[in-house]
Amino acid sequence: METPSRRNVLMTGGALGALGALSAAAPAQASALWTWSPKGSVAGAGAGADPKGVWDPEVDQLVASLLDGGGVPAVNEKLRAWRTNGQTLPSGLPAELRNWIEQARQMPSWTDQGKLDAAVDFNERRGLYLGVTYGFASGMMSTVIPREARAVYYSKGGADMRDRITKTAKLGYDIGTANAFKPNGEMIVTCVKTRLAHAGVRHLLPQSPHWQKVADEEKPISQADIMVTWHSLPTTVMQNLVKWKIPIPADDSAAFLHSWQVTAHLLGVLDEYIPNSWDEANAQARQVLDPILAPTPEGIKLADMLLNLATIVPGGPLKYVTKPILGALTRYVLGDEIAEWLHIRRYPFWDTVFEVAWEPFIRVREGLLELEDGPGLLQQFYWLFDEILRVAALLVLSGGNLPISIEIPTGNNPDYPDD
Repeated sequence: METPSRRNVLMTGGALGALGALSAAAPAQASALWTWSPKGSVAGAGAGADPKGVWDPEVDQLVASLLDGGGVPAVNEKLRAWRTNGQTLPSGLPAELRNWIEQARQMPSWTDQGKLDAAVDFNERRGLYLGVTYGFASGMMSTVIPREARAVYYSKGGADMRDRITKTAKLGYDIGTANAFKPNGEMIVTCVKTRLAHAGVRHLLPQSPHWQKVADEEKPISQADIMVTWHSLPTTVMQNLVKWKIPIPADDSAAFLHSWQVTAHLLGVLDEYIPNSWDEANAQARQVLDPILAPTPEGIKLADMLLNLATIVPGGPLKYVTKPILGALTRYVLGDEIAEWLHIRRYPFWDTVFEVAWEPFIRVREGLLELEDGPGLLQQFYWLFDEILRVAALLVLSGGNLPISIEIPTGNNPDYPDD
């Protein structure tokens, strides 16, 4: 059986996991009042304003002007040449845009390079687990975040989920690379281009009558929305790694968190909204993420698209990972309630396999249990579990599709025209 490279593993897991972060989708609004204190943030202080009313005004105005003036296609074409963090920006960009990018690409003053280096090592050693948790804990969760699901469905990328997944995968891959935030890496570029894409959607999506009919906000992707998506990524991933009893030293845990704290800053989140610890991250998630999970018609359709993408990839190792396996793993990771929301049918055999054998499989991989001491199902399916970890969720990417270009959208989903 073909074994995919680590690059494909990370891209595959990142594909689902980064769906919210790069899809220009805005998660649902929490019903509770904002009470999380900025004292628990990386800034340690702040105004304490509800982030549901805070957006990204400078870049929003800039991108809206480009869209209204017809300048976005030319900007997108020029920015395709900007690929690495330390690279000089292409010539010919509007001066105001150039100045904004130069400011936006700066690392935060509180960056700890030692922690970022440790995060590289953590990603290298735990990349297989991260792939499956980004994919099934984070990515499939995005389909039950109502605002996110609706915005994905009615934005331009909703018309081509394979292309959307390909582009959204880049964040999950880039953060796991050895040079992620270094001059020859691509993570900073990815984050800055994502801010531009978010600004484009904030201008375009309110023009969609289809989105307007189901939306409960006038403008998507507030600071709160971005942090909800953020929690569906590192916070949810770490919760699952802990639940699976994967040994994670405190330094590794802090390093992984720090890489995502820096990412939040580069995505335009104000420092006063970025948690300074896992305890604070979990507390914030309990307020802004947990209460708003719910099914929507759009999310149900997206979940089905995601699970079915595996069946249309020709050849490759995913031919061994069928929809029943993917559906059962989704149910195991997210639980019965969310699986029922998404109309994922029960697969009694595979549901039992994951329930009985998954955690013992993790213990065997971690050297905490001998294979012959595990349950019989584990001994029969150890090889398949290992393959699932390796291909994670959806192997829809290949070197032939690279480089991937994240761009400012110029319209909404053409299958749902604005007029």
